[in-house]
Amino acid sequence: MTINSDWGEWWAREELYGSPVEGVSLWFLGVTGWAIRTSETTIFIDPYFSTERDREYIARMLPVPMEPQWAEACDAVFCTHDHRDHFWPPSFGPLLEHGGSVYAPPECYENHDVSDVLKEKQIVVEPGDTYEIGDLTIHVRDGRDPDADGSVTYVLEHEEGAIFHGGDNRPCEAFHEVGEEFDVDMGMLSYGTTARLLDDGDIIRRKLYNNTQDVIDAANAVGIDRLVPTHWRRWRSIQADPGALSKAATPWEYPRVIEEVEVGDRLRLGHPGIVPPTRLGGE
Repeated sequence: MTINSDWGEWWAREELYGSPVEGVSLWFLGVTGWAIRTSETTIFIDPYFSTERDREYIARMLPVPMEPQWAEACDAVFCTHDHRDHFWPPSFGPLLEHGGSVYAPPECYENHDVSDVLKEKQIVVEPGDTYEIGDLTIHVRDGRDPDADGSVTYVLEHEEGAIFHGGDNRPCEAFHEVGEEFDVDMGMLSYGTTARLLDDGDIIRRKLYNNTQDVIDAANAVGIDRLVPTHWRRWRSIQADPGALSKAATPWEYPRVIEEVEVGDRLRLGHPGIVPPTRLGGE
């Protein structure tokens, strides 16, 4: 399977691996994917670098910022659930060549061909698990994604703070449990709409991802100070307006800050604000 980046090598070389890091920095890869670096550790969550359409009638809107073989370091890959745009061996396989393993729910390995991934690098996660990856501690917690066969959430802890990655999960009791257990500084939640989908030649409408109130409910359950909505520009037929979240959040305690990222943007855990790429051209 060939993956072709829209941007060439400059972003991976100059932005992701060429930037000095103090504390924790996160680079948005698109969909719900992130590359996360500290001075000691590099991990990926839900990396998806495909330029192909999952379905012929849904066009991808986001660029592919890098090809996985351009990675210079990867200590681990964590995946939230079995959907291809969150768990796809051609995306994370080359990342594992740097020595890391992939961590994912059992359904991911059951529903995908992972024959090219060494068995010892296939780590099955369950809610309640905790992993030490360099100077990061990653906690696996439960979730609720009615469209997935198996789904988890992750809480990343560092001396600088805690990050919640909600995958495509929707508000549930597990979110309240995370909020009681952790003091979450930053959190990522999937945000979408009711989509128009083709089913046996007929147009149907179906809810996908969290709507505006779902996102606000989830942020308050978890206690997310700094909210980063994701997935909202993933597909041409499934889009949402992040600006609506600020208005909906007004009566609520959380979130206190909402940051709207584009592919390639950098966030720093200890410093609110989005850092865009330093250049927007190619080679």
